[in-house]
Amino acid sequence: MIFGLFGKKNNNQAIVDRQYQALTSAARMPGFYEHLGVPDTVMGRFEMLSAVMILFFRRTRASATSGQEIAQEIVDAFFEDIDYSIRELGIGDNTVPKRMKKLAGMFYGRLEAYSKAMDTDDVAALAVALRRNIHPKTEDPIDMLGLANWMFAAEAHLSAQSEETIATGSATLPAVA
Repeated sequence: MIFGLFGKKNNNQAIVDRQYQALTSAARMPGFYEHLGVPDTVMGRFEMLSAVMILFFRRTRASATSGQEIAQEIVDAFFEDIDYSIRELGIGDNTVPKRMKKLAGMFYGRLEAYSKAMDTDDVAALAVALRRNIHPKTEDPIDMLGLANWMFAAEAHLSAQSEETIATGSATLPAVA
């Protein structure tokens, strides 16, 4: 009982859990892996979860304080989930912090690259950035234009959702066509 007095109080936990579940479910939509060129691998799933988190992060940057708080807590949950997944894959405790630092750098690099393309409404530039990140060692010209178009549609879909929807953790993403 007394230990709870000093712990982190999180009144948003149910909201964060609900929204994080919706975002991770969206990132796992089979269409990404079956039709839009995303490999169904650990890194492919990291890429899609990153893309979905970036879209949500971009939506909440203009939200009221509660939306921004929830967004930060969701990003924190994302990194906790990655940490757990790395450990489940059998990565030793000594190397987890290095890997987490690398993955965090990758995430924020993607946030910057994707935001730059999306802020200028440049679908082609977003497709190039997605290809570079999702297929870094492939010389084949894998087309990421479908995924780029989905991301623009998803951003419009999120933008159309009310502040109440964001604040209650009920935001949704569109299905993959």
